[in-house]
Amino acid sequence: MEGPTDCFDNGQVTVTKILVHPIKSCRGTSVQESRYTPQGLENDRKWAIMDANKNVILTAREVPQLVMIHPRIQYDASSPTKGQLVISVPSEMGPVSFSVPLEPTSDILASWPIIEECSLFGVYRMDAYICRSASPSGPSPSDVLSEFLGKDVHLIMKGPTPRMCPPTLAFPDLKAKFVFQDGYPLLVASEESLDAVASAICQAAQIAPDQPGRIGGMNRERWSDEKVPIERFRPNIVVKGAGVPFAEDTWQRITIHAGANRDVDESRTITLVSRCARCLLPNVDPSTGIRDAAVPYKVIMKFRTGVDPSNANKPCFGSNGVPGGNGVVRVGDHIAIRGWVQPGH
Repeated sequence: MEGPTDCFDNGQVTVTKILVHPIKSCRGTSVQESRYTPQGLENDRKWAIMDANKNVILTAREVPQLVMIHPRIQYDASSPTKGQLVISVPSEMGPVSFSVPLEPTSDILASWPIIEECSLFGVYRMDAYICRSASPSGPSPSDVLSEFLGKDVHLIMKGPTPRMCPPTLAFPDLKAKFVFQDGYPLLVASEESLDAVASAICQAAQIAPDQPGRIGGMNRERWSDEKVPIERFRPNIVVKGAGVPFAEDTWQRITIHAGANRDVDESRTITLVSRCARCLLPNVDPSTGIRDAAVPYKVIMKFRTGVDPSNANKPCFGSNGVPGGNGVVRVGDHIAIRGWVQPGH
């Protein structure tokens, strides 16, 4: 898909929401601002949960109840570890909480076991530390999470060995690094795109079971008036103002600006390297951990496949991004489009 060739900077495209997901596949948190590096938003997907017997990183694709685990970042500038990650886990007797250091010191890391190779999707291999409680008397992260999930697991933090992003069609020589994200440091999506999906879901819910075009397994009564929240798609930066849905499909370079400052600073540039091919994870209700049989995946399959040449059989929503440096993004910041996707990419 090809967009215009000039810069689009009318001051109307703005950041409306920022979401940080500290633990992969667990609940995210909406924040007003976030620091970022070339590896993504600060503390985003820095941690994950791993099958203790197979050294396989778990995701909500196969373990939907992960979305009910609620991590919260508590900063403390006076602490050697800069604060704690506090994790709340549901239980029959009420939530059980534990905490781990936000930025473990070298002495702490030396005391933690390190896994030299854990896998994600059976493809990616990476190292990781097994996290211990921030307090010697605190509950064991492994014990609490294993009890909730019904299997032996560990909370892990990405190890020191860099993990390189896979190349894309548009960027075959991509040199970006990331942690526990699926494939790239950032996900950018627009409210207009979400509105288009909501409209398609509502329209699909009006189709009678005996009519052509119906969506198999769809709860028509529920989805005739319920909207899928943006949180199901797990983006990092949500924008609004382009005026049309899926405008982010056409963007390749965007810059983030606060106020009237429009200087092109590489550190404030995000390169959108590909569209984001979707799986069944957005079907999981974050409040219940139950996966819907149809929504939104089967709906977006109808009109969002073939969008990315590298994933022609998968529906896409949002675009994968790589920040150009270190900076801060805030709700209300303006977005300028500096480059456009070329045909065939």
